[in-house]
Amino acid sequence: MDNEQNELFEIMADTVTVEVTDAATGKTYRRELPIDYYENANFLRLRGENMDGSISQLVFLSARGIERVKDLTGKGPDHDRCGGHSH
Repeated sequence: MDNEQNELFEIMADTVTVEVTDAATGKTYRRELPIDYYENANFLRLRGENMDGSISQLVFLSARGIERVKDLTGKGPDHDRCGGHSH
């Protein structure tokens, strides 16, 4: 892995390319879609317009993101993971 990839913290794009293979025919189709893409270590978000023109989004949490949400909502572990916040 080069240094540029080691320092990558987020990925953003204003279009995505979807590739699917039809189960019945085996034929592959590619479509470029106007969907905003954002990814970091905690989640991946896809955002675009729905049928009435308002914003709609899907968010997929990573394992790390799920742990952070648990911590923020008080459902995480009752101990200090990094060792710097104990009383």
